[in-house]
Amino acid sequence: MTKIELVKAIAEETGVDQPTALVVVEAMMKTVKNAVIAGENVYLRGFGTFRLKLRAEKTARNIARNTSLVVPAHYIPSFKPCREFQDAVAQK
Repeated sequence: MTKIELVKAIAEETGVDQPTALVVVEAMMKTVKNAVIAGENVYLRGFGTFRLKLRAEKTARNIARNTSLVVPAHYIPSFKPCREFQDAVAQK
């Protein structure tokens, strides 16, 4: 599903027009993104949690040159679905 398909589905389900649904979807995505960038977890009950995960420093190999390099510790965005979401997907 693309963002436009999501907007259309939300517009149909809620009865609002598509431009309004698009503004709401984009505002939600922007708010979640800014909160995660700021280091805050975003908890959406019944859906899941958006958060930052710290990836530890590690040594990687460049096989073509037969060399090693160090990948520094860094943060990545992560999504953890709630239990109900996981169970619904598992039953699919």
